[in-house]
Amino acid sequence: MKAQNSLWEATAEPAPDLSPLEGAAEAEVAIVGAGFSGLSTALALAERGVAVTVLEAVAPGAAASGANGGQVIPGLRHFVQDLIAEYGETLGRRLHEHGARDADATFALIERHGIACEATRNGWLQVADSAPEMEACRKRARAWAEWGAPAHALDAEQVRAITGAEGYLGGWMDMRGGTVQPLSLARGLARAALAAGARIHAPSRVTAIRPDGRDWRLETATGHLRARRVLLATNATGGALWPGLAATMIPVWSFQTATAPLPAGSPVLPGHQAVSDTRRVLRYWRRDAAGRLVVGGKGTLRPPRGPNSFGVPERMRARLYPALPDVPPEYWWGGQVAVTLDRLPRLLALAEGVFATVQCNGKGVGWCTASGPAFADLLTGVDARDLPLPPVTPLQPIPLHPLRTLYAMAGSLWFRARDALDRARPTP
Repeated sequence: MKAQNSLWEATAEPAPDLSPLEGAAEAEVAIVGAGFSGLSTALALAERGVAVTVLEAVAPGAAASGANGGQVIPGLRHFVQDLIAEYGETLGRRLHEHGARDADATFALIERHGIACEATRNGWLQVADSAPEMEACRKRARAWAEWGAPAHALDAEQVRAITGAEGYLGGWMDMRGGTVQPLSLARGLARAALAAGARIHAPSRVTAIRPDGRDWRLETATGHLRARRVLLATNATGGALWPGLAATMIPVWSFQTATAPLPAGSPVLPGHQAVSDTRRVLRYWRRDAAGRLVVGGKGTLRPPRGPNSFGVPERMRARLYPALPDVPPEYWWGGQVAVTLDRLPRLLALAEGVFATVQCNGKGVGWCTASGPAFADLLTGVDARDLPLPPVTPLQPIPLHPLRTLYAMAGSLWFRARDALDRARPTP
């Protein structure tokens, strides 16, 4: 029995023809990981004439970049005031503005390179089923509208008309958002990077990174690559590559299911918007280009073991749309998200010339794809303090990280309890 049966794998554009690294090679910049961050950075470097090589353990988009919900959600989840409090006035505003434009940058990149990834831009909707979260939605809509974004609050009837789902008090819409076929996007970025002159080797799992004079030597089973600078863009999956890196994040599984294509005229998301709710234990959904309903949410603490692992998104689908046929999903799959305790991205300096990025926190499609040019600046010597990136910091392990499984379990229970309490409060 399959552990996963991914819709994105079944419907993606063909993968580029790649081969493992063989023997000795050199580059100015080495990137480990062919997801959105690594590929968009490689593309930006190659377009500047920088010799860049990407080493990928499996294939482009094989991890979270090809397994997520494909929702392009603008901005970080924090208000600009929170970013200023955390990073100071200048950097806080710079990060906010970078996030505010990440969806624009992502869709522009797709258009510029003609990437076939079912890109649609019909908006992203966040819905609330509790009074406190409804007020938060109004606040977010006001904040983004004041910044100049096409954002507005919605009442319960408007949410019902857009989503076809009952039970929400309202929400807000951000027309900058949209959806993509995420694995097709990753493969398209790989093709664009190759066309610009980057080298990509896969499958080429990096087994060690060692000093080599003033450079670094990245070793694989069949070869080694020497480079002056290195970016670890592996997010949740590459913690074993550098001592202490795994302890800076908590990998969390998110599971998804997809139905058969819904009939024409279905009231379920007729406008094909992307939707997520405001719960701390997040739920999100959309329709793909063929009209399938794709539903995602929290998974188990372990990789999926078959269709029976996907009870959470299936129960969610039944609650959202009880009129839909109660039939097993056609597709089921999952991926790991790297989560930091404050849900803010990290840029880590591991050694002279070696950086790691841990940045998605569940909003990686837009942010990671749009960050490529800034990472390219960093890797060619631009001072990080002048870039729209988090401050470069040394490794900062999460306290008691070996107990991360308990963290995740306790956090999930606590968040579910707070969600339930919020829904129990009377609506003003």
